[in-house]
Amino acid sequence: MTSIYGPVTDWATDFDHADPQYNAHAPEIWAQLRDQCPVAHTERYNGTWLPVTHELVTQIAYDTEHFTSRSVVVSPFLPIAQSPIGNAPPISSDPPFHHDARRLLLPAFSPKVIEPLEKDIRELCRRLLADMGDADVVDAAVQYAQHIPVNVIALMLGFPLEDADLFRGFVHDVLEGVNIDMEQRMMAFGRLAAYLDEQIASHVANPRDDLTSFLLNAEVGGQPLSEGHVRGTMVLLLVAGIDTTWSAIGSSLMHLAATPADRERLLAEPELVPTAIEELLRAYAPVTMARMVKEDVEIGGCPMKVDEWVLLPFPAANVDPLAFDRADEVLIDREENRHAAFGLGIHRCLGSNLARLELRIAVEEFLEHFPNFELADPDAITWSVGQVRGPRQLPVRIIR
Repeated sequence: MTSIYGPVTDWATDFDHADPQYNAHAPEIWAQLRDQCPVAHTERYNGTWLPVTHELVTQIAYDTEHFTSRSVVVSPFLPIAQSPIGNAPPISSDPPFHHDARRLLLPAFSPKVIEPLEKDIRELCRRLLADMGDADVVDAAVQYAQHIPVNVIALMLGFPLEDADLFRGFVHDVLEGVNIDMEQRMMAFGRLAAYLDEQIASHVANPRDDLTSFLLNAEVGGQPLSEGHVRGTMVLLLVAGIDTTWSAIGSSLMHLAATPADRERLLAEPELVPTAIEELLRAYAPVTMARMVKEDVEIGGCPMKVDEWVLLPFPAANVDPLAFDRADEVLIDREENRHAAFGLGIHRCLGSNLARLELRIAVEEFLEHFPNFELADPDAITWSVGQVRGPRQLPVRIIR
């Protein structure tokens, strides 16, 4: 795929979140911008803003009067319809419709539904680790992290597990292929739509106990969900539910590979793992969401105009020194930790219970199977591009 934009010339005035250098060096870029200007701007993508302080990110995240969520992935092509549903409800839905769309899904992600998945997730992790055999170097992202949420989401949606490679392709198309030309992007979305239509037809013909059949039979306001609502929610679960979690798992394992003291402490104090998971989520939060300006407004002294994009880098908010003590350090026993890894405001991630479960089990099982490991080559780590940040390749050396 060919990018329609060239390399970044200045992160304050010409940034591009899809530039390969962005996610690879994001913490340094955020620190530079906080010192230089708390709200960066670029003419790319028809005009885009990037606030990097906790205060400004929070202000925008809670402001549904001036900002719309109808499209949450920045691209050069503005959404045509201003539907209250958006293209991936409920995350792309505005009030008041958002309330009903979100409430519809809450029971499916409640603790009593999610917690019983622990056994299956743990068995999956153990199989993946066993498949690595006695190799001295393994790729903790490609061979491990990427497979966990793919299998979990496929199970929940009732999609064939053998389609895992397709799912990873869809994730790439939607979240990473944002700066390609319209024809290529529309072809990619066409492939995803065709796949979802196939799964919907299969579930209509053979209903089963999964989220897809649930959506096909659900109602909002006494009316069945529209075709766009069903397909959009499936896109949300399939794409966002996969990439965010595998990125968080990969980043956590990267940190433990690079920080022997933290890894050894978790081995000695396994009861500390849940607290450590929260700190790893804070320090390596994967998700940046987007809004569009609904009404002209000034934020942080910047005049934002209708239909401009605004990125909400929750990872940058999480490492703002004005919001967190020793913000640039990973303290795995940090007691007070009101991080924004799962977002802020009405769109806070409804799958947080599932993400936490997958992340905790993935880390516990990796430590159990490989108690001693290190980065094989820090320069060989490759990063995603776009609004979800995480390692795509993570070679680690197993020390036996």
